[in-house]
Amino acid sequence: MIRELTRADVEEVFLRRTTATTALADEADRIGDACHAMAARFYRGGRLITFGNGAAAADAAHLAVEFVHPVIMGKRALPAVSLVTDPATLTGIARRSGFEDTFAAQLRTHARPDDIAVGISADGACVNVARALGEAHDRGLLTVALVGGDGGTVAALADERPTARLDHLLRARSGDPYVVKEVHVTIYHVLWELAHVFLERPGRAS
Repeated sequence: MIRELTRADVEEVFLRRTTATTALADEADRIGDACHAMAARFYRGGRLITFGNGAAAADAAHLAVEFVHPVIMGKRALPAVSLVTDPATLTGIARRSGFEDTFAAQLRTHARPDDIAVGISADGACVNVARALGEAHDRGLLTVALVGGDGGTVAALADERPTARLDHLLRARSGDPYVVKEVHVTIYHVLWELAHVFLERPGRAS
């Protein structure tokens, strides 16, 4: 028998989201800094390169599309590519070099120093995302990570002092994967919007 939902049940579901969203607003300066850094790379001719696993792979593809094909009329298209959309390449690399190298191997082939690498991981425990971000940093790319929970292996890249290999760590303050995903969608929509704001104001993105 299915139990009826109570008002308390519904309020708890919304509270989890409200708490994480409020915490995100407290990260406004950190997110703004990431947006400005991304705009500066686009200004210099850089491209956005995105990657993630599972549901985060869908977010990575979504993020790339946002920049290449803006849904708001009048906004300029910006160069972006996702490393998750070619199953032949992904499975070929996984077979030859192991799953952990699926994104890093592609970066070694395609990335240029002015590019931007954005890795997405709901719990930060994705070794292939962490490896790709480290590889990107070593090649001079701007590195941005969207994580949840305690940030896991990915967040640890930001703590490798004095040689941190992650420029911007943007964290959804929740351990609930559904809430993390919702917050990540908000974060990358803000990244898109504010990157354009900086690019549209002369002198702000350089």
